[in-house]
Amino acid sequence: MLDLARLRALHAVSVHGSVSAAATALGYTPSAVSQAVTKLERETRTALLERRGRGVALTDEGRHLASTAQQLLALVERAETELEERRGQPAGRLVAGAFPSAARGLLPGVLARLARDHPALDARLVEIDPHLSVDLVSQGVLDLAVVHDWDIAPLAPPEGLEQALIGEDRCDVLVPEGHPLAGRAMLDRSDLPHQRWICQPPGTVCHDWLVRTLRADGHEPDLAYQAAENHTHIALVAAGLGIALMPRLGRGPLPEGVRAVPLDPVPVRRLSVLWRTGAARRPAITETVRTLHEQWPLRTF
Repeated sequence: MLDLARLRALHAVSVHGSVSAAATALGYTPSAVSQAVTKLERETRTALLERRGRGVALTDEGRHLASTAQQLLALVERAETELEERRGQPAGRLVAGAFPSAARGLLPGVLARLARDHPALDARLVEIDPHLSVDLVSQGVLDLAVVHDWDIAPLAPPEGLEQALIGEDRCDVLVPEGHPLAGRAMLDRSDLPHQRWICQPPGTVCHDWLVRTLRADGHEPDLAYQAAENHTHIALVAAGLGIALMPRLGRGPLPEGVRAVPLDPVPVRRLSVLWRTGAARRPAITETVRTLHEQWPLRTF
């Protein structure tokens, strides 16, 4: 009989594309994932992975078995959901995904509350970009995910997923002290052109919002510095190199020399949580969603 944990490891490699990424998602070491797949190969007497440069790829047999593993894992999830529902208490393993600022600014309080109130629940966290987490919830790699969207890029969850709004996260313009805009009580969009901007890379919602907003007013933005981490943006603003648009969630206290100035109209991103429809009755899901809503007003910006 094939070992379910080893099938889970193979499925994770197929979803994430590498042993190391699969290990991160599962909370294992890369060595443990490699060993699990190797044992599965011995069990099936079949090569499931092959070397591709410095990485690995699934063989045709590996892809077929990974697809079957996904179906088996869905059946196991259904059985676990029914048992947990009968007990009426959150239990078992729950893997949540969240984008970086939510993982930093919201999830610690949520996970601590779940650990305190439900000791039978093994809640875990994977930090991941929102555009990746939707598919991972659909595929069963994540049990739920905290995601965000903006008015310029609304998120439409695919069939088979349910979504609940958590709250709205407002954005400010960060400016260095001594900058001409630093003394303003409020900015409007006419203040945004002709500035040197610090922003996230192309393809991110913050980047796209900034570019679309300035271009709509007939201005091409000067994107002088691009970095993925918000703390890098803050450091660049503190050095007097430019200004940045930044959400409040997970931002933390600003260092000396950096001011947050509100913008009118206020850019807002909506936070929501996604989970599979088939797991909607699972107490671990319903309790985590409830706790997310409960903790949202208590979050620290």
